[in-house]
Amino acid sequence: MIKEFKDFISRGNVIDMAVGIIVGAAFTSIVKSLVNNLVDPLIGIFVGKIDLSNLVLTIGDAQFKYGSFLNSVINFLIISFVVFLMVKAINRFRNKKEEEPAKLSEEAQYLKEITELLKKNEGK
Repeated sequence: MIKEFKDFISRGNVIDMAVGIIVGAAFTSIVKSLVNNLVDPLIGIFVGKIDLSNLVLTIGDAQFKYGSFLNSVINFLIISFVVFLMVKAINRFRNKKEEEPAKLSEEAQYLKEITELLKKNEGK
């Protein structure tokens, strides 16, 4: 059982997933800080403070805080838009290397030549 666990944990997929989760958590804090400290105040200048958390629907003893849900949806949309802009900016600055066509092996080159000759002979 210990050997199986060791094999499982040392596989590349698990390590890649762990790194992705850790980097994702760090990136999440950066994006939240960007939105909370820069984007929200900017939106507040033009629209005013948007706080819907006081909106509540009460039926009997149950309270449905749909205003908090709407706040979460609005924050999600803002964060998603900011992430979109960040990814777009990162992609613009990333060096895009032109992909060179893969060089064919000798066998593949011969097969390609044979195919071309056969196509020429079919047309006669």
